[in-house]
Amino acid sequence: MVPLPSPPTLAPAIETMRALVQRGESRSLAWRIGQLDRLQRLLQVEESQARSALAADLGKPELEAQFELVAVRQELALTRRHLRRWMRPRSVGLPAWALPGRAAIHPEPLGCVLILGPWNYPLQLCLHPLVSALAAGNTAILKPSEHAPHTANWMAAAVARHFDPNHVQVVVGDAEAAATLLEQRFDHIFFTGGSRVGRLVMAAAARHLTPVTLELGGKSPAIVLAGADPQTTARRLIWGKGLNAGQTCVAPDHLLVVADAVAPLIEACAKEIEHLYGQDPLTSSDLGQIVNERQFERLEGLLTGARQKGQILLGGGSDRHRRRMEPTLIAVDQPEDDPLMQEEIFGPLLPLIVVDDLEDALARVRQGPHPLALYLFGGDSNERHQLLATTSSGSVGFNDVVMQAGLVQLPFGGVGESGLGSYHGETGFQTFSHQRSVLSRSFWFDLPFRYPPYAGKLPLIRRLLG
Repeated sequence: MVPLPSPPTLAPAIETMRALVQRGESRSLAWRIGQLDRLQRLLQVEESQARSALAADLGKPELEAQFELVAVRQELALTRRHLRRWMRPRSVGLPAWALPGRAAIHPEPLGCVLILGPWNYPLQLCLHPLVSALAAGNTAILKPSEHAPHTANWMAAAVARHFDPNHVQVVVGDAEAAATLLEQRFDHIFFTGGSRVGRLVMAAAARHLTPVTLELGGKSPAIVLAGADPQTTARRLIWGKGLNAGQTCVAPDHLLVVADAVAPLIEACAKEIEHLYGQDPLTSSDLGQIVNERQFERLEGLLTGARQKGQILLGGGSDRHRRRMEPTLIAVDQPEDDPLMQEEIFGPLLPLIVVDDLEDALARVRQGPHPLALYLFGGDSNERHQLLATTSSGSVGFNDVVMQAGLVQLPFGGVGESGLGSYHGETGFQTFSHQRSVLSRSFWFDLPFRYPPYAGKLPLIRRLLG
């Protein structure tokens, strides 16, 4: 384990970073593009070190580590292409009683923002929101997760090499360091992680009335109907569950499968596990590792319970020494009582629950908190409409998993228990901006009915304004 420093000392202080924004130094397009250029340069120069850090923390294959870099680069490219338009004030029409005049909405920076990153995608989920924060003209403090210490320390050093500390700083430390930061007054807090810590972040933000974005998670179901192509469905499900060893917030958490599709799906999953990860997935160089001992023990406890009850359909192997675990399909007959269904799994274990039909599956989805992602394999346009009309989730994927989160053109965020607020693309720019209303009026044509004395003016107001 890489040693982590004690709670942070910021240099410069948050107030100094905020004052830079308040003086208007970050408002120009040139300043914002300059910061994005610095981030682009960081990703180019530091690419190999970044991949090495991700491999050290999570055992990420090079390609999966590259996915994190690609996600940030795609956000940078989209933002650079559209930033001038996003920054432009948007004119709005005025009613007759407000004429002559002009009204517009001016996006303006919030100030100094705090970005609290998670351990599962420790590079992407710190630097991706940073793109939006800088594009909106803010300064930022990043707090990467202490559970991915190699990436956290790399990020601190890389940001110090490429950014002015008045503009971007990285604080490395444990939960005490995060708590110390949360005692300060920021102008926005962006948190990615679990709901338990998300509640603590929101409570801390409330002391200063600081707005928050919470990117959380939850149990994201994948529904499989009889018409789904079993081989492609299995390949995409196993890939989504094996990606980052299942430690992905939008990974399919469990399967809701109609009875006629169960046997073909299990057979196809067996083939796809071997095709993707070989006869012994625990030795595959394409399968990552569980982040730490605590998370491994949690997952091993779930796996042991399933073994003892004879629920394992496929897989079930684990390697405690290397913190590795096979993609594992597990039959769940009583989901209300099964430990696998009590909280987000966040690992390569995939429970399978047999349902009567689509409505039975959707009823089960509605019984729980709103998921971050909801997936449907198979079905016609009417069944897709039924899913969209009778459920709520952060995102929906038809016939695929995870991919919607990689599209910077789509907002990313949860709803209810799975999150508050969203980002990516223009949505991210708006998240880190204040939409300032501006009205400009002339001195001439000053209607008298708005001023006292009010006697006798009520009928006129009713006739003109309602």
